[in-house]
Amino acid sequence: MMMKKLNNAKIIAIAALLLFFPSCSEEFLERPPEDSYSVADFYKTDDQVISSTNHLYSKPWFNFISNVAWGIGELSSGNGRTWDPRNADFGNFAITGEHGTLTQAWESLYAVIAQSNSLINTLPTAVGEDVSVEVTNNAIGEARFVRATAYFYLVRIFGSVPIIADNTEYVLEPVVPRNPEEDVYEFIKRDLMFAMENLDDNTRGSNYEENARVSSGSAKAMLAKIYLYEENYSEAYRLADEVINSGEFKLYGGDAEDGDPSGSYYDLFLTENDNNPESIFALQWSTSGQYAEGNGLQSLFAQAGITGFSDGYSAIGPSLDLQEAYEDKEEDLRYYATIMDPGAVYPDLNDGYTVSENVNHQGTNVGIKKYVVGNAASNGGGGMQSYPNNTYILRYAELLLIHAEAALMGGGSVAEGTESFNKVRRRAGLENIENPTIDDVFQERRIELAFEFEFWYDVVRRGPDFAINFLAQTERGTFNNDTTPPTVASETFTPNMDDLLFPYPSNETQNNPALLEAPVPYDFDEE
Repeated sequence: MMMKKLNNAKIIAIAALLLFFPSCSEEFLERPPEDSYSVADFYKTDDQVISSTNHLYSKPWFNFISNVAWGIGELSSGNGRTWDPRNADFGNFAITGEHGTLTQAWESLYAVIAQSNSLINTLPTAVGEDVSVEVTNNAIGEARFVRATAYFYLVRIFGSVPIIADNTEYVLEPVVPRNPEEDVYEFIKRDLMFAMENLDDNTRGSNYEENARVSSGSAKAMLAKIYLYEENYSEAYRLADEVINSGEFKLYGGDAEDGDPSGSYYDLFLTENDNNPESIFALQWSTSGQYAEGNGLQSLFAQAGITGFSDGYSAIGPSLDLQEAYEDKEEDLRYYATIMDPGAVYPDLNDGYTVSENVNHQGTNVGIKKYVVGNAASNGGGGMQSYPNNTYILRYAELLLIHAEAALMGGGSVAEGTESFNKVRRRAGLENIENPTIDDVFQERRIELAFEFEFWYDVVRRGPDFAINFLAQTERGTFNNDTTPPTVASETFTPNMDDLLFPYPSNETQNNPALLEAPVPYDFDEE
């Protein structure tokens, strides 16, 4: 709840300060016991300041990623379907403010913001005299990048939301106004511009552990995405073009001219390839150490028997609509890496796994492969509902498609944008499209990023007329296996304008009625 959260802001801020982690490798998410150091000794060395941001890559994101992101990104968009009564309302546009998943979205994302704010507002005066300005500003840049990302999710989900830059200012404040969407986007851009100017430059090499943190190039790439949403296509193109030309990131797979030939689309989602050269920003999960936080997605996506534990809930299935959206299931390498067909063989999964002929996630007659990495021996560790594989927030293939879309919308060279678009297709094993359209980019984004929780936002940002028509025509039904061959029990739902944003959680509006009032312009002069 917003007011409960704000009334506990000092506690949250102090807790965030105590989230100290000593390294950025296998112990990325480990920390010493809280009584093993004092605040007076904290932030006194470069290593302590560098480690202070580690928690921002995992723990506060858990509920959003595990319980919310796929419900909005995949169920609402029609990429996935479910009978699960806790989440079925995302697919039939029956979500109300009473839905607990919306509360999880709100609380998780504002927890990310609160912990980011703690570092942003504490580090400038708390660091020791031996800590360099560059290290301090880099850590603040990481926190501002993460805060911007959390606000980007909030504004796309709810629209106008409160901008909170310092939680301690609201400890005794019972009412917090929401701010206009355009102000939220301006706040996001300012955070990313600071990050772009202060984060370290990086070259993504073969030592993947060194790629875990965001860089100046990561901030520039994320800012390109923000400009795309604002329909500032020239800036989106310019920034994407600069990142492409920097050579910092590469497609993982394809030929040497297009990317890193040592990998493939399938390999992107193996735990051993976390933080590969395509990763621009990924959440860093770990299952080792007392304070580690694992990734819960496999528990929900996998079918029983894959994980080695009693989870594997098959909570969502690839919709019939998504299955039909692939232009060539045999040629497109992304299909096998995303969707499990009956009888498909995965040699690397659990030392060899053959999908059951009766696989049937939520009436779809298939299963999900993406983010399903197998048992602990197969994927490098883990326990029930806790797995070590990263979750992508932004990767280079998406940046190439941002570059392509911005070019086609008049922001830059169509020839260069077309080449970026076709690099993604070639890596997937598909032929070039000589003169791609915006619809082609939309389609490519759907397939490339399926089950990476982006498609709902892609549908909505094309405008209400397009979104309502597209969503109304999306097949959300199931297969009826009582017939041979199976027939389709068709099901479609038509949203209205109000369904394109989600309602504020009811407990938040009860505690903060200002959420139901007109947005108030944010005072940027106080920053």
